[in-house]
Amino acid sequence: MNDRKTLPKTALPRIFFIDREIASGKYPNAPFLAKKYETSVPTINRDIALMRDQLNAPIEYDPLRRGFYYSKKTYRLPAGYASADDMLALGMVRNLLALYQGSPLYASVVNLLEGITAPLDSEGKAGWYENRVIVPPVACAPVNEDAWNTVITGLRGNKILCFEYKGVHDREFKARRVRPYQLLFDTSSWFLLGYSEERKDIRLFALPRMRNAELTGDTFTMPRNYDYRGLAGGSYFGLYVGHKTYKFSIAVSGEETQWIRERTWAADQRIKETEDGIIISFTSHQFDKVLQWVLSQGMYAKPLAPEALVSEWERHVGQMYKALREK
Repeated sequence: MNDRKTLPKTALPRIFFIDREIASGKYPNAPFLAKKYETSVPTINRDIALMRDQLNAPIEYDPLRRGFYYSKKTYRLPAGYASADDMLALGMVRNLLALYQGSPLYASVVNLLEGITAPLDSEGKAGWYENRVIVPPVACAPVNEDAWNTVITGLRGNKILCFEYKGVHDREFKARRVRPYQLLFDTSSWFLLGYSEERKDIRLFALPRMRNAELTGDTFTMPRNYDYRGLAGGSYFGLYVGHKTYKFSIAVSGEETQWIRERTWAADQRIKETEDGIIISFTSHQFDKVLQWVLSQGMYAKPLAPEALVSEWERHVGQMYKALREK
């Protein structure tokens, strides 16, 4: 297929209409299609040519029956395999893509989904959900397209990357040489998970904090059966690379109780009812993420275990109290 972006969006509903008519086995010709769709014969002929040349549709003309047919009888355009409900769901997914708007991935995927869901437009079923299925705007971290493309190429070919990186606690950019393992998305930002040759360990790198990313001439072998999901320790608090397993126990009270009870935070979580609310217990490697989660619950959450979590929570609360007193 040629460049997908060259397909005019206004032609897509007609193309799917033509696809349905040809696949019906009625051998429609250009005048018939033009009349039925209420357009011109030259327009239909251009659409037929586009389907052949850019979509690789196996369209043939039968001179005896004076109409078009598919030489491969089972052929349909991709969306032809989907039900109307399936395509409606894809149309709604376009709104969910707002979460990825800061990355070069966004435009390509939106363009693809608009093409697949084009039959909805031709049938007058599109648009109603545009203002009814909503993803509220969120703060996102835009990704430089050059960095994105370099990382994608490194992932695809197992090529070692080098780039300059400024971590959260760094005052200046530092050179990094990394074996890219996986690209991850969390809290409206993209992260590269890879093996840092400087640190000799697995690290997370936020793509927006990269600059001057380049491919080296060196390749690497992916670790066997490697997957980030095995590093989270069975909990679901977002991206965090840890190695030590902790047994967490947190008391929750007040209006946050129901919200927390409704969600699964870890594969082995246990919830115990108390007079004031609940105690949620689980195991996880994600120490810092769990600490952030507890702090985000404000006065409604109090850590009970492990002791390291209790100490860190008390330190943060103490610092907040000090800042309040100094105001």
